[in-house]
Amino acid sequence: MEAVIADGVEVDRCTECEGIWFDAGELDWLVQDEVAQVVDVGEVDDGRSLNHVTEIDCPRCGKPMKHVADRHKPEVRYEVCIGCEGAFLDAGEFRDLARLSLVDLLRGLLRHRRR
Repeated sequence: MEAVIADGVEVDRCTECEGIWFDAGELDWLVQDEVAQVVDVGEVDDGRSLNHVTEIDCPRCGKPMKHVADRHKPEVRYEVCIGCEGAFLDAGEFRDLARLSLVDLLRGLLRHRRR
């Protein structure tokens, strides 16, 4: 892992797969297109090729991670630790998540109102 500073916050990027580790709360804080363009430099296709790997232990605390879908963009799936709540996104997933469109926001609001 290599440290990358984004918007004053240090995140870790894997030097092999270029996936990104966010400590608890960092992902929500940093999910902006400008930040994603700097931090997420990996190839989307490389990241997608790793989506089948779902049984992962947390690199911070060693507890199992769960595979989740983002609430605003359900097509973006990533891993969240059940212990420390850190998140790992494969290459390209952070950029995709940061490209939240108005349509995505409206879709999320409509889903929330139906419940």
